[in-house]
Amino acid sequence: MYTVASAFVALALAGCAGGTHGSGSAGRPLAGTALYNPAHLPAGKMGALVREGYNIITQTHKFAKPYVVSQMECSSCHVAGGTLPRGGYLRIAGHFPQWNGRSHRAIALQDRIAECFLYSMNGRPPAYDSRTMIAVVAYITWISRGQKTFSPIDPQVRIARFKAPVPPSVSRGAKIYAAQCSMCHQATGAGIPGQFPALWGATSFNKGAGMAKVAMMAGFVRYNMPLGKAGTLSDQEAYDVAAFVESHKRPAFDKKASITFPAEPASFF
Repeated sequence: MYTVASAFVALALAGCAGGTHGSGSAGRPLAGTALYNPAHLPAGKMGALVREGYNIITQTHKFAKPYVVSQMECSSCHVAGGTLPRGGYLRIAGHFPQWNGRSHRAIALQDRIAECFLYSMNGRPPAYDSRTMIAVVAYITWISRGQKTFSPIDPQVRIARFKAPVPPSVSRGAKIYAAQCSMCHQATGAGIPGQFPALWGATSFNKGAGMAKVAMMAGFVRYNMPLGKAGTLSDQEAYDVAAFVESHKRPAFDKKASITFPAEPASFF
């Protein structure tokens, strides 16, 4: 069976970290430091590329600044460099190309990364042949190693999807936010640059981002927040605080913006 690991080896021949969750036995994915350990990277240029991808994911403003407008890092949503369940990059490389309902076409992994830069970063995507894009692809492929391509997607990898027990309440969410979230994200929702992302306002993700939907944010909050106390909020509390956050203004997404990449000479290939 062809695996992501064999794909990464073929590629090599051609040219805030969490703890360990799971042993990788019985078909379960490894996570945390078991997935990304700098000491275990391939030698040479490919290892350096994976390391660069990790740096871009965890310190996006520093390593991919030209492409970012919002006060977000990739790891703001993909916690611990995307190595943890419920919002990580675990095992996703082998699921591309895949059909995308939003764009109504089959997309490659690069397209999915471009979406994040356009929506969550409220910026512009790196060119698909750029060092930045290839480094991110290399990192995601590395932490997907050993997984069968086009195998069923493990629900534990995705952001949780569940219904609110009762309709979410902005007023209840405001109280939860003040008690559980404002210390990091501030009462204004502006966050702290370089530490905690803005949840609304001019420096937050735009309206096109998946996290701009109440259900998506509730699923993320339920299993990833508050920081250091993940999983302590109930389903209803996650929905209420998500409704409060989404009741605020955020940047619009310009669907008509033209996205172009620099041309390359034929010799580049």
